[in-house]
Amino acid sequence: MGRIRSMFARKGKRFGKAENGSATIEFVILFPIFMVMFLSSVESGIMMLRHAMLERGTDMAVRSLRLNTGSPPTFAQLKSEICNYAGLIKDCNKAVQIELVAVDTKNWTLDMDGNIKCRDRGSNIDPVTETNYKPGASNELMVVRVCAIVDPIFPGTGLGSIIPLQKDGGYALVSMSAFVNEPRT
Repeated sequence: MGRIRSMFARKGKRFGKAENGSATIEFVILFPIFMVMFLSSVESGIMMLRHAMLERGTDMAVRSLRLNTGSPPTFAQLKSEICNYAGLIKDCNKAVQIELVAVDTKNWTLDMDGNIKCRDRGSNIDPVTETNYKPGASNELMVVRVCAIVDPIFPGTGLGSIIPLQKDGGYALVSMSAFVNEPRT
């Protein structure tokens, strides 16, 4: 009995000192952590790129809206122009919602509530189309708010799993701009 015990003790010591497979254990522990960090950084980069393109689209469309001295564009025309400049937003015309309202310069109030109105992509009805789209008069201070719903690239991993999502599964990107209408002749 003592002989068997000493044999198991020797083999156990050798097994404990062996370094075979130690790199595999470290890899198994650390690989998921690095993958989550990598996927989160990709998600963050794509999200920032999309937001920058939405900002650019809004700025370019507002610039042409501001400088246009003819009749103001319709809701659909402004939306189309923003989408043409934005570029990286998939199904932009279905994902973007625009609010355009005047600022009351007598008491500096804005007829926009804190709730950002984003498009419900699951619905065929566009509830906010013309209700908060008022192009304004000459020399009037205007605020435009654009909301785009975009799907996460990796929805169940890292950053994609903690981004607050809308009810239809995408996250909201919001862009705002202000301008003064040029006098119309």
